[in-house]
Amino acid sequence: MHPALVNRKGPILLHNNDRSHVAQITLQKLNKLDYEIMPHPPYSPDLSPTEYHFFKHLDHFLKEKVFINQSSVENAFRKFIDSRTLEF
Repeated sequence: MHPALVNRKGPILLHNNDRSHVAQITLQKLNKLDYEIMPHPPYSPDLSPTEYHFFKHLDHFLKEKVFINQSSVENAFRKFIDSRTLEF
């Protein structure tokens, strides 16, 4: 879906906005290592527990699964969503 991200030579780093991650010395080191830093939305404490709950269960559901194409990933995600209760 994002060929520019896939067809890259170097690594791309996505991390949160923790102080140690955005400190000047850290950013200088990442630039020196030629890492591109993907922008991350500002931290929202309101979303954190929900995201943790959702992704923890999604990670468990997808564990040890192998996908051969985009549609198999989408189908697995739909299966995960359909397997959850409304209370989830």
